[in-house]
Amino acid sequence: MPQFALCAVLLAACTHATWNLAAKRATGSRHFVFWYSAVSALLYLPIIIFLLVTTNPDFGPRHWLALITTSVLHIGYSMTLQAGYRHADLSLVYPLARGSGPLLSYFLAVTLFGEAISWQSVIGVLLIVGGIVLVTGLFLADQRERGKGILYGLGTGFFIASYTINDGWAVKVLLISPFIVDYTGNLFRTLVLAPSAWRDRTTTWSELSRFRNSILTVSLLGPLGYILVLYAMQLAPVSHVAPARELSTLIGTWIGARMLGEKSGPTRLAGAACIVAGVVALALAG
Repeated sequence: MPQFALCAVLLAACTHATWNLAAKRATGSRHFVFWYSAVSALLYLPIIIFLLVTTNPDFGPRHWLALITTSVLHIGYSMTLQAGYRHADLSLVYPLARGSGPLLSYFLAVTLFGEAISWQSVIGVLLIVGGIVLVTGLFLADQRERGKGILYGLGTGFFIASYTINDGWAVKVLLISPFIVDYTGNLFRTLVLAPSAWRDRTTTWSELSRFRNSILTVSLLGPLGYILVLYAMQLAPVSHVAPARELSTLIGTWIGARMLGEKSGPTRLAGAACIVAGVVALALAG
């Protein structure tokens, strides 16, 4: 994996874990997804206008299909993830969500994009997924929380794998700007969720003040982290980038355990070592 791509993925992992902490702290908000999508659309609008004016992209049916697909998949991801945070710990849902996606993404990328399989990349994927299983600490959760956490975590992982493959195709094959890919999803979520937010506008406006720090954090860091990942996909195989970005699992689990006081276990040290070793293996692959 090129050094720039690896640095982009590592920076994205830090931003991703940070905004997920903010999202967890805003689980009391009914319209949080609407607000951070709308503010993101506003913050990144100047960049989109600049790109459209300077590049004048000529989109065909395949381009619009990719953008519509990413919009639908990302709203499913956002709503499922936020529901998971309302019902279970960050340190349970987050590792499951981030861990179930890379394995599926890896094999789909190899199958659909014809990306080469090397022994380093296979070992890297297995180490990361195995490390995530250890870091998750599923056995520390009670049965009710564990069941809900697994359900929402795996559901989120499905959306992660799906949009990773679609968006990898969009930026690598169709050459759509990563900014446009991410912005389309934010704009679509805003439009879809706006009617519900308007009907409940008293609550919606009160939540803007109550959760403004979390909204601003997710609005800025959410798109930034994913745009970095999309640029990395343009430089490196999707089957390498998708698992490597799961280093955020280690950061997110540490945040949940230390900053939110969630449960942790000694096996997470071994899991952390596996994740780091897996990222190194992917960085050296191919």
